[in-house]
Amino acid sequence: MNIVKNWGVLLIIAGALSGCGQEHDHKGKTPLVEVAGEYLYKEDLQTAVPFHISKDDSVLFAEHYIKNWVEDVLLFDKAEGNIPDNAKIAKLVENYRRALIMHTYQEELINQKLANEISDEEINAYYEKNKELFHTEHPFVKGLFIKVPLHSQDLASVRKWYKQNNRNAVESLEKYSLRNAVSYDYFYDRWVPLSDVAVKIPLKVLDTDENYLDKNRNIEVKDTAFCYFLHVEEFLGKNQQRPLDFARKEIKEILINLKRVEFINKVKEELYQRASDRNKINYYYLNSNE
Repeated sequence: MNIVKNWGVLLIIAGALSGCGQEHDHKGKTPLVEVAGEYLYKEDLQTAVPFHISKDDSVLFAEHYIKNWVEDVLLFDKAEGNIPDNAKIAKLVENYRRALIMHTYQEELINQKLANEISDEEINAYYEKNKELFHTEHPFVKGLFIKVPLHSQDLASVRKWYKQNNRNAVESLEKYSLRNAVSYDYFYDRWVPLSDVAVKIPLKVLDTDENYLDKNRNIEVKDTAFCYFLHVEEFLGKNQQRPLDFARKEIKEILINLKRVEFINKVKEELYQRASDRNKINYYYLNSNE
C-alpha cells in the first residue's frame, strides 16, 4: 500500500494530523505520522530527502522513509515491553552518557587550553629532531589557478598577471575573476596535492610525469571552450622532506597527544583538590569489626 502519492498528499495528511492532535505539543513542527506515542514530522522528513532528487524519486523516498520509521518505532516499542531488565539497559545508557559528556568536555579543554600551550619553539625542536618522519607521499604545489572562457576579454593581461606573485597582480586577477572566471583558486599560502590541481586542467602529461610542474612553472592550456592558467610558485616532489610550515599542524597534533594524558590527569587532580579543600567529598567507611 502506498503511504503517500505526492508531496501534496503529505501536506494534506500533515494538516489533518495536526488538527486532530492538539493535546500534544509539537513545538511548531508539522506531524506526518504518529505511532505508539512517537511522531514523525514533515520538517524531519524534508531534512532527510537528498538534494537534487527528482519529484517522483522524492515521493518514493518519502514512502520508504516513513515506512522504515514506523517499523523502527514499532520494533522498539515491542522490544521495550519484552526486555526484562530495563534497569540494566538504563545503567548502560547512563554510563555511556557520562563517558560521552566527559570525553566532549576533555576535548574542549584540550582545544582551548592545551593547544594554546604548544609553543613555536616546541614545534621547531620536534621538527629538527624528527625530520625523517616528515616526507611527502605524493607531490604538492603552491601557486594559483584560473579558468576563463576561451573568448574572455583582456586575456593578454591574465597571461601577465598569473605568472607574478605580487599584490598588484593577485589583486588584478581577483577582480578579473569576479566577472570573468569560471574557476579561481589562490593557494600561494598552502600546500595542495598535485592531484587536486591536475583534475582542473586538461594536461595529460600530469598523469605520467609527476615532476612536470617542477620544470614548467607557468602553464597555459586551451580546449574548445576554456583557457586554463596555472602558476606553480613552489613544488614539492614525492618522498621529499616536508618544510616546517607544511609539517607544523601535524607536529602540533602530535605534541598535544603526547601531553594529553598528563594534562587531563592534572585537571582531575586540581578538581579533586578543590573539592577536598571545600569539603565537597564525603567518605563513608564500613566498620570492619561490625
